[in-house]
Amino acid sequence: MDTSIKKTEFTSVGTPPNSIKSILSTGTRPTQANAFSASVTFGWRALLKIKHVPEQLFDATAFPIMFTLMFTYLLGGAIAGSTGEYLQFLLPGIMAQTVVMITVYTGVAVNNDIRKGVFDRFRSLPIWQPSVLVGALLGDAARYTLASGIVISLGMILGFRPEGGAPGVLMAVLLLLVFSFSLSWIWTAIGFIARSQESLFFLSFVVLFPLTFASNIFVDPQTMPSWLEAFVEVNPVTFLVMAMRGLMHGAPEVEGIGITLAISAGLVAVFGPLTMYLFRRKK
Repeated sequence: MDTSIKKTEFTSVGTPPNSIKSILSTGTRPTQANAFSASVTFGWRALLKIKHVPEQLFDATAFPIMFTLMFTYLLGGAIAGSTGEYLQFLLPGIMAQTVVMITVYTGVAVNNDIRKGVFDRFRSLPIWQPSVLVGALLGDAARYTLASGIVISLGMILGFRPEGGAPGVLMAVLLLLVFSFSLSWIWTAIGFIARSQESLFFLSFVVLFPLTFASNIFVDPQTMPSWLEAFVEVNPVTFLVMAMRGLMHGAPEVEGIGITLAISAGLVAVFGPLTMYLFRRKK
């Protein structure tokens, strides 16, 4: 009697293996996302962060406006004798400084995802693994474009007139995006090893502050002491600004463009693989 009851309970509760297979195989398996679509998806994720926390756009909106107005009207008369004339010299450099300074937020976002355990989930997904980082960088490229557009729009209102026209301005912005994209790989790599966001911000300040201010953004390097001029002349930001000024004012600097592109390629070649190594080894 007891045996029959146990057998009945087993056959009523148990499910044959074929039934389980049929339940799990009711639909077609979705195709695996390719590298492009996966990168775009993670880029969209970066933009959605801005949607839910719009304060993240403060550095890409308010800072460019403040820097442009302050340096134009505080230093323009003293340096160039005219704010209008100084604006023609300053604006390409201010745009470069603004975008270069906000590249650090790529590393901050990565560090934040690591602390929350999000990257552990990403590493387990059946996707092209670099798309996690490439997508984040593409999302930040939208911030760089926004900041560039704000600086150019404000400059046009104040009287900036690029002799290179729209093609020159677009080429200058594109060159800036390429350089900033490559520079972001450095902060992405550091984001994996930084212990906190505060330490990452401090390190970025120590590196980016001299690179942007000890350059040709605000004044001609020939007016500087010889020891400082020597540093400015080999500063990567100096070549970037020189190339941008040439493109925007209709006199392209082939040397500046070539050196900027070479530096950008070198940064990606070095820090791209290093970042992926840290991504796979991060625990």
